[in-house]
Amino acid sequence: MKLFSVFVFVLTMFCTFSSRADDVWVVNIQGGIGPAVSDFVSREIESAQEKQAKLVILKMDTPGGLDTSMREIIRAITTSSVPVATWVGPAGSRAASAGTYILFASHIAAMAPGTNLGAATPVSLTGGPAGGKKDNPFGGNEDPAPAAKDESSATSSEKGSASDEEVKAETAMEKKVINDAAAYITSLAKLHGRNEVWAQKAVREAASLDAEEALKENVIDFLATDLDDLIRQSDGRSVLINGIQQTLSLQNVAYVEREQDWRFKLLAVITNPNVAYILMLIGIYGLLLEFYNPGVGLPGVLGGICLLLAMYSLQLLPVSYAGLGLIILGIVLMVAEAFSPSFGILGFGGIASFVIGSVMLMDTQEPGYQIALPLIIGLTATSALFTFVILALLLKTRRKPVTTGAEMLANDEGKVVSGFPGEGRVLVEGEIWQARCDTALRVGQSIVVKRVDGLCLHVEAKEKE
Repeated sequence: MKLFSVFVFVLTMFCTFSSRADDVWVVNIQGGIGPAVSDFVSREIESAQEKQAKLVILKMDTPGGLDTSMREIIRAITTSSVPVATWVGPAGSRAASAGTYILFASHIAAMAPGTNLGAATPVSLTGGPAGGKKDNPFGGNEDPAPAAKDESSATSSEKGSASDEEVKAETAMEKKVINDAAAYITSLAKLHGRNEVWAQKAVREAASLDAEEALKENVIDFLATDLDDLIRQSDGRSVLINGIQQTLSLQNVAYVEREQDWRFKLLAVITNPNVAYILMLIGIYGLLLEFYNPGVGLPGVLGGICLLLAMYSLQLLPVSYAGLGLIILGIVLMVAEAFSPSFGILGFGGIASFVIGSVMLMDTQEPGYQIALPLIIGLTATSALFTFVILALLLKTRRKPVTTGAEMLANDEGKVVSGFPGEGRVLVEGEIWQARCDTALRVGQSIVVKRVDGLCLHVEAKEKE
């Protein structure tokens, strides 16, 4: 009996010490939301499900980002079996534009004091501009049909007319973009019982709120000063996960800071519009150099790698194919100027096409996803110099007479090695060649090469001076 009691005691102690804290994954979202961020966050949420984490916290500070990247993150959140909490913090952080959509989609939405969200008017949700006012950094202006108001929950600011503040759309396409974005954010707000009216204002009027006002307007669930406060207030909260109401139990947690891996860092570099632009030009010029001077290898290999990386990154970015076509046309025209000089008509036309295409290449007005103007000017000047000077020198070199090879053996002198008349062998330029001569020649006699027929030299005796 005593032995059994000792066994039970040891087993109990083993189970106690082997119990571990519930993992809470912390994923940082800082800066613009692009392909690298969406890939990283989606993979982390998927890994959290596989490793049965208790909660995923998205620690957010973003000015916004690309629509496609935002929707990939939201899709990962809404289909996750692990609850996802988005916390805008610490103080001074923001969840603007795309960040607002992600906050609405999360199972738990929290903000630190001194933070803000909103300004969710789309700039280019369908690949085209959604407006035109210069003083509105998030798009143009639309005058859509007013959203339905919930009189029981609407504040006085919601009931008032917003005709002076609403973003107005002047075209049917702009209205479609605004209405699509408004419907999307409304569905996300409805998913977790948050303020649908204000969600539409964030899209239609580019409205913004600070953390305290967001709590009053039922845009977020609560304020949290730090992660510990977030866990404390989330414990025992009921959330809707894949249509099933679940209660969170977060009594004994351990934070797992998820580090950005090499894949994120690589994608972050190559999906930078400026880097993708440079890679594309290096690839094009590398292949051009290889075509003009075949056999070197390095320009072709480097150009091929850079061009493939550029194509991969550009297919992840909102690219205007018209801009890409103008860039290629500009390069073709500048190359044509080097081949057939046209007193600058092709060259200057190519430069103009190259500049316009470079400006149009990124089909979005989101901050951080535009090609820098100094870079465009610098690369345009470099491209012009490359085409007008380097290519001209290459073509000039190609027009020079041949200075090496079998063709240059004509009129060279040598000595007879064996044979003749008929076929024999001669020593010319330190090499032994098959030769033919109709007259008799003796070994060691000097000869002159008259012509080259494939690998056979036609020779004759050198006249004595």
